[in-house]
Amino acid sequence: MVIVEYVPMIDPNALEGFDGRCIALPETRQLDVLAGLLERRGAQVIRCPLVSILDTPDQISVATWLKHFIHDDTVRDLILLTGEGVSRLLDAAERHYMRPAFEAKLARVRKISRGPKPGRALREIGLVSDVVSVKPTTAGVIETLATLEFVTDRVAVQLYGSEPNLPLQNALRARGLEPMPVAPYIYASEMDDVRVLDLIDTLAGGQVDAIAFTSQPQVRRLLDLAHEHGREEALRTAMAGMLIAAIGPVVADLLDSRGVHVDVVPEARYFMRPLVDAIAAKFTAP
Repeated sequence: MVIVEYVPMIDPNALEGFDGRCIALPETRQLDVLAGLLERRGAQVIRCPLVSILDTPDQISVATWLKHFIHDDTVRDLILLTGEGVSRLLDAAERHYMRPAFEAKLARVRKISRGPKPGRALREIGLVSDVVSVKPTTAGVIETLATLEFVTDRVAVQLYGSEPNLPLQNALRARGLEPMPVAPYIYASEMDDVRVLDLIDTLAGGQVDAIAFTSQPQVRRLLDLAHEHGREEALRTAMAGMLIAAIGPVVADLLDSRGVHVDVVPEARYFMRPLVDAIAAKFTAP
């Protein structure tokens, strides 16, 4: 069964960068945005959303966290790891009739963000990050925390996905601080196993010039499913012969740890357009 659809490129002679090359996109949330950026520069695109983001099913714990965050005067700092987390917390506060109080508390606490994305979500409600980590990684947050003073020992932490991020929590505890974590969303499979395996077969068929990863769960799902179904060798062979792009250092580090080479990472701004620019630059380099 063939399920991977090729999307016709738009006027390949009009714009420079890709010259009809085929790019696989595991992106879900901004798939059409990323695909459009590539198509307008002459690429062919394979849309293959591997994961989706859902509100955590444990809404009771989120509501409990919101109440403590709002009413506990000893909580003066909030670490925000993702823009998605900010948006999900605001939505949860709305559902539980706490949004005005939550926004008011957000305005009062020191907001420590992992990179620029939480700040973008905060700006939608008229707020900004007070501190931005030196690097958009957990290690960058930990490095930044070492430069800060804390007036209380309780620090709220918005996690990404269902991962507890023990390195960050342990770093806080090592400083005598008590993390107050919340996980407002989870990652779930977007494509069923058969469709992902079809994608792996397409990659192994040599029809794809590059694949662009925009999150860690995409990497894990593709590699783990290939391993489970005996296609890991074929996938790794295929990926060894194509350009591998990562939207930022967090994704690149995971790929590297899983034995996958990374050819392209944007230098400073870890968003869709810089990713496309970096891929195009790699393809057009002499």
